[in-house]
Parts: sequence; C-alpha cells; structure tokens
Amino acid sequence: MTRMHLMRIDQLGRVVTGKTPASEMPEEFGEEYPFITPSDIPQTQKYVSAQRAFSEKGFIAHKRSLLPPKSICVVCIGATIGKVCTTDQPSFANQQINSIVPNSSESSPEFVYYLATTLRDALVSFAGGSATPILNKSDFSAIKVLVPEIAAQRKVAAILSAYDDLIANNQRRITLLERMAEDIYREWFVRMRFPGHENIKIEKGVPQGWAQRRFGEFCVLKRGYDLPDAEIESGPYPVIASTSIKAHHKTFKVLPPVITTGRSGSLGDVLYTNAKAWPLNTALYVKDFCGNSPFLVFYTLKNMGLENFNAGVGVPSLNRNHLNGISIAVPSIAVQEAFGAKLAPIFQLKEKLFKQTETLKSTRNALLPRLISGKLSVDALDIRFPPGMVTAGA
Repeated sequence: MTRMHLMRIDQLGRVVTGKTPASEMPEEFGEEYPFITPSDIPQTQKYVSAQRAFSEKGFIAHKRSLLPPKSICVVCIGATIGKVCTTDQPSFANQQINSIVPNSSESSPEFVYYLATTLRDALVSFAGGSATPILNKSDFSAIKVLVPEIAAQRKVAAILSAYDDLIANNQRRITLLERMAEDIYREWFVRMRFPGHENIKIEKGVPQGWAQRRFGEFCVLKRGYDLPDAEIESGPYPVIASTSIKAHHKTFKVLPPVITTGRSGSLGDVLYTNAKAWPLNTALYVKDFCGNSPFLVFYTLKNMGLENFNAGVGVPSLNRNHLNGISIAVPSIAVQEAFGAKLAPIFQLKEKLFKQTETLKSTRNALLPRLISGKLSVDALDIRFPPGMVTAGA
C-alpha cells in the first residue's frame, strides 16, 4: 500500500475564489479569457467550454483571481456542489467556485484534479445542513486529504489520464460521425440532392415517387411511461428522460430503435437509442414508424424545431396535435432504403464507440478511488507519462 500523508487543501496549492463583475461593468466581459461558472460544468469532467469570457479590462480588474492552465475549479455551493473541472488556458471563475492552483513542485495538477473528483461528500458535510449548502474559501482550504508522495501522484494521474484521453478521443470520433450523418441528411432532404435527383421530375411540389403527408401519417408519437425514481431497479435497459438517459432499469417498455423527444420541461432534443428501453413520461417516443425509415424519422424530428411548439404555461410542453397537422414531403421507399444503407454503418460505428466509452468510464471509475486512496499501490509500476505531463513536469 502506498504511503500517504495528511494535508490541507491549501497545502496542495494556492486557493482562489472567483468573482463576477458588477452589472454596471459590462465592458469587463469580452472574448479573451474564459469565465467559468457552475452551469458550464455539466458534470465532473476535465475540460469544459465557458459560455462567457472576460475582456482585457476584465483581466486587469480581476487579475488577482486569474487561474493559470491546470488550475482545478471546484463548485462549492448549492445542488451542484462538488462538480470539478480543470482550466486548459488562463481563465477566471465566479464566486461559487473555489479553485486550486497547484504548487507543481509539491503536487501533480492532474492528481489534484482526480483527488477533487472524490471530495463531493466531504464538501457537502463541511458545508453544513442548510437548504443551500455553501463552502467558503477558509473552510474549503482547511479540508484535510490524504495524498501520496509526488512521484506516486504523477503515476496515479498518468494511469487515470490514459483512460480519460481514450474517452475524449472516442467522444471526438462520435461527434464527427454525428456531423457526417447530419450532413448526409441535409444534402439529401434539405438541399434535395439525393442520389438520382437529376433525373427525377417535380410533381405537385415534390419529387416524383414522393408523397405529401401529414406528420401524424408519417409517424405516431406516444407519451412515455411513469417510473418514479424510488421504483428504478438497476438493470441493463436505459431509462430515457426528456433530454438524456437518466438511469438503467431491470425491465423495458419499447423495442429498438427507440426514438424520443422531450414532452415536458425540455423541448427540442431528439435521441436515437438502439436498445430496449423505458421512455419516461417526460418524453414522447415513436410508437409507429408507419413504414418509414427510423433514420429518416429521427432526422426529420431533429430538424423540425420542436422547441418552437411549446404549448405549456410555465412549464414547456409539446402538443402532439400541433405536430400531427404539419404537412411534410415523404421520400419514396427506394430513397429511404438508400438513406438507411448509407447511415447504418455510421450508426453501428457510433454505437461501438459509445459502448467502448462506457466500458472505459466504468473501469476508470472503479480504479479511481483505489488509486487516490493508495489502496492500489503504484510504487513498483514503470509508467510511461503522456506528453502533457512530461513537458510540464506535472
């Protein structure tokens, strides 16, 4: 077992609390320096994209709270307390975030990031039992953690970074595949340059062999099924909420492919899930494809601007009756089959990469607490460090 030392967080590096410019200082915002807030961190992850940035004036006004690259930002307030990210360029953060600027001679920035991802329960405990937990700079700085020697820190960080690098690479490939499929849809059915279009006549406003149909004849949407959180039992089947997979359950309601979109709360996102699944009551799913290609139905829904069909008061909701009356041009079966043949290998590779990514995440998450705590010793391991750690001496 690796030898561990008890240290305060402020012994790992300098602690910085962010600040938001006053409303009467809009000129302090610009495009030069990312300004990180809790909402920019959708979940704990190494790097994030900030929605706003500081200008040079903002830099000058707040330079004391500047965060250099490889600073670790930790959300210290509210329901999202414990979310963590790392800066990849000079940045700033708001007052809800305490950041650690590691002393690289004493601690590995990458190790400090992974250590911070394990601290949520401790942060909640130190923040007290108020309705809105909050941890100030002094209390955050005083939290004690167990850390190994710098050499072991770097080895632990290198192992976990290798997993995160593979995950990030897969996610980039998935994004490229999604763009490729979207471009094919737009080329064929928006620009109307599908294979053989040069030889097809236009009849009554649509290509010969196509049909003008109401949306309700193109596919049938149905409300998802109730499943309270307390009744979810761990299993292999995705539970799909309005915008994402929420959990996995022991039973399912719908056979694949399962195409869903938000019914209540969040509108506009459309998901394609090639697995038996349980769509929740906050979503609509395609019950009947009416003989049409699931790929065509998916991209048609994605490009309809469903967020503009809000029929709710207070809480956004999607009214199926509004959709069902919309007239759309439905391609011939031959064109739909060609489209499906073009997209099938793209979706298969995307699904393969997604499964690989989930396996990598599961393995990393299992290793992380054992490596961080020192229970899994790295002392005897000969580690090859990634380029970023070699050049920075992290």
